[in-house]
Order: sequence, then C-alpha cells, then structure tokens
Amino acid sequence: MKTRPEGVLGFAHRGGMADAPENSLQAFRNALDHGATGLESDVWLDAAQVPVLHHGPPDRLREPPLALAELFEACGTGFDLSLDMRGPGAAARTVEVARAAGFDLSRLWLVGGRGSCVAWRGLDPRLRLVTDLRWQDAWRRPDEAMRVIAAEGIDAVNLRQGRWSRRLVDRAHLVGLRAFAWDVNTRCHLRRAVRRGVDGVYSDHVRLLQELSPGATTPR
Repeated sequence: MKTRPEGVLGFAHRGGMADAPENSLQAFRNALDHGATGLESDVWLDAAQVPVLHHGPPDRLREPPLALAELFEACGTGFDLSLDMRGPGAAARTVEVARAAGFDLSRLWLVGGRGSCVAWRGLDPRLRLVTDLRWQDAWRRPDEAMRVIAAEGIDAVNLRQGRWSRRLVDRAHLVGLRAFAWDVNTRCHLRRAVRRGVDGVYSDHVRLLQELSPGATTPR
C-alpha cells in the first residue's frame, strides 16, 4: 500500500451516478458525505435563465431539475465543482450564482471547448477552465497542442483515462496544464491514473473517490 499523491482531485460524475440517481440532491449529498471532495455535473439554463443541473436539456425532463443555487444551499460550498457548460449564457449565469452563494471561484472548474473557455476567462480571473484534449492531437502533436491550450489561459486538459501515459502527463505539466482523466470507474483505472500522475479524475463510483481522501491509501 502507498499513500496517494497530494493534489489529486476526485469529482463525483453527475454526483456519483452509480450510487444514487444522477444529478439529484441525494447523489450530491451522498458523494460529499462519503468523502468525495469534488462534484461534477452539466449546466443548462431553463426558460427563466436559471442554471439547472442535468445531462440533457431541461425541457425534456419529467420532473424539474435541481437548480445550481439549491445545490449550494443544501450542500454548502466546501468542495471543488466541475461543470460542463451547455448552451449560450450558461457560464455567465453559473458564475453569478456561485458568487452569490459565496463559492470560492478558484474551486469552480468550467468545462467546454477551447473557444468558449477563452471567452469565459473574462468572467473572473479566479475561474479554472478545462477543455478536452483531442486524442488525435494527443497522439500526433501533443507538445504543440498543449502549448497552444496553455497559452490561451486554460488550466486543465481532459482525456479518457486509458489514453493518458506518464509521458503525456509530464508534457501537460511542462506547460503548466493539469491533467484530468474521465471514465475512471474501476480500481484498476484509478490505480493506473494515479500512477501516471494525473491531477484529477471523474468517476461514477463514490467508493473509488474515497481512496483519494486525505490519509487514504491506494493499492500498488
């Protein structure tokens, strides 16, 4: 056994959708109660321009989705929060709601395309911005691609867990980017991602994220 590296963020994907209904208050509370230090969801604006948490458009739901403000009211602000922005205006309204709730904007990770991320930087300098690293770029021209992304003021690049190598993570770190891995849904995935030096993981399983809690251990 070895103590996990410091600084690895664990995001409960849609609140930890393997353990409770996705994007529900129950899921988010369960994740935080069981040691997750980060939550993940998608933000849409409803007809009243209220930021709501759901993977698909809110007008296709049978029940009203959870509002971002309700998440803060029920769960507080002591966690990292990764949010995929869905649609125009979502980022600006998300930042407004987070700021009104007293959320630390340096723990708010807005996820989107490169062009969108560059525009969001003007919303607040404390924001953390995340974009996908295209697999074609990671394979064919990783150094050039990551230099461009870093120069645009983006903080982290996201790639499926099996495609990160230690060398690729090191290349991200060299230009000041954090390396995030999604689809970390087995202990093997987690062990491999941590060993390769990633800075954050997204998982459906809260039990895996518990292993990233301070003082926890991960198997060799």
